[in-house]
Order: sequence, then C-alpha cells, then structure tokens
Amino acid sequence: MAYFEWADDLIIDNGPIDEDHKHLVLLVNELHTATSEGQGHGVVGAILEQLIVYTKEHLLREERIMEQAQFPHLKQHKIGHQKFIDSLLDLQSKYETGSITVASQLSTLLRDWLSLHIRRSDRELLVFNEAQRKAKARGR
Repeated sequence: MAYFEWADDLIIDNGPIDEDHKHLVLLVNELHTATSEGQGHGVVGAILEQLIVYTKEHLLREERIMEQAQFPHLKQHKIGHQKFIDSLLDLQSKYETGSITVASQLSTLLRDWLSLHIRRSDRELLVFNEAQRKAKARGR
C-alpha cells in the first residue's frame, strides 16, 4: 500500500491540476519509500529536489488556471502556496546540512499538505467552476 493514496475526493478538474497532483503524490510516495528503506542521502536529496521543482511549477500552473477563471480567492491561495514553498525550502536546507529526520518530516508535511490543500483550498476552485457553469447554463 502506498504512503499516500489518490482518491476521488481529490479530483478538481479532471485535467492539468489533477495530473499535477497525481504526479506530486507519486513523488511523495517515492520520497517516503526512499527514506523508509534508508536509501542514500543523494537519492533522497535528488527526489526532494525534483519534488520542490515540480511543486513550484505546479503551483504556478494552478495559479494561472485560477487567474484565467477569475477565481475570487486567488490572492489568499497564492499566500498559502508561498508559505508552503517556504516550508519546503526550509526543510531542504536542513536536510542539506545533514539533519537525518528531515526527510521523514518532509514526507509527512507533503502528504498532509497535499491532502488538506486539495480537499479544502483547491476544492474551492471546483465549486467556483461548477457555479460558473450552472450560471452560464441558466443564462442561455
């Protein structure tokens, strides 16, 4: 069983956001497996680096999609994204200085953040988009 399982309640757009989230889940699971198996510092560090780069790219894509949709909570969403990136970079810095427990802390942070962020904050975009579609359908 994977450390973090994809579930239907994580679906936001059946498109690029979900594909990014699925890839992040895969990377979180790879990181967790590597740390659980005691793989070398370089292996874990490489997965961590890939995860941070991909997370940054995803968050920018997600923000562009929200901007195009005229999502009203974009500003708050961006603030949350930046705080998360700052947390990741802080943990990466600690990992690079030799902290042994950071990788497992990072796995937990990523799993919990992805789970809560998608199910709460990103779900707001799903609800907003559905309301927009219904409003357009009524206007026809």
